[in-house]
Amino acid sequence: MKAIILAGGFGTRLGNRTDVIPKPMIEIGGKPILWHIMKIYSHYGINEFVICIGYKGEQIKEYFLHYDARNNDFTIDIESSKVEFHNEHDEKSWKVTLVDTGIETLKGGRLKRIEKYLDNDINLLTYGDGVADIDINELIKFHKAHNKIVTITGVHPPSRFGEIIEEKSIVQSFTEKPQTSQGLINGGFMVFNRALLDYLTPDEDCDLEIGPLQKLSSDGEVMVFKHEGNWECMDNERDVVYLNKLWKDNKAFWKIWK
Repeated sequence: MKAIILAGGFGTRLGNRTDVIPKPMIEIGGKPILWHIMKIYSHYGINEFVICIGYKGEQIKEYFLHYDARNNDFTIDIESSKVEFHNEHDEKSWKVTLVDTGIETLKGGRLKRIEKYLDNDINLLTYGDGVADIDINELIKFHKAHNKIVTITGVHPPSRFGEIIEEKSIVQSFTEKPQTSQGLINGGFMVFNRALLDYLTPDEDCDLEIGPLQKLSSDGEVMVFKHEGNWECMDNERDVVYLNKLWKDNKAFWKIWK
């Protein structure tokens, strides 16, 4: 089972920050939020990742290509180019596939474009800007129990996000509204069966929420895993400051790893 992370968008609401770096590379406590998301999955034994890159994706490629040098002390012999690393990091088990899915491509198109890298019928999917103290094992268990195509994680958000309308955990509608009436929105951390890919195209204008998930919801093929814990999204500058303060104060609720 692989975790797919959508990391190709522009992140326009973060202003000048994303003029320089892509949104998933904005740091919390000295590490990209992308790294924090991967650590959540890795805590539950999910160590294979497919990262859909786009805008400034070369920076994400460089980060992982030189991961050991960034995260270890080392000695380099300039003449031979031999490098000796002096310490260890905890991500040795990670296998990361980085796929350029286009600059302008919407989320559904990005997911369809990495289809060939998915081996299993069930895979995980999330956005490159949200963290939570979610139990990934319980999420997967819930998905396997209901035999539907998609599970999305419903979280309690600030009202500026859209909403999920659900009844008995079956999604009735999937809409983007400025206010929430029932207190749940799609917080990422999704699980899907391979059949989802049949609803997508590799076209730039193929979205995920608008169109495919709406159709699947109307067919009764989307379930919601209700996460009653903590969730935050790095959507603007205020969020960046808040998440970094939580980390600095040792109150980072998503840090479930040791």
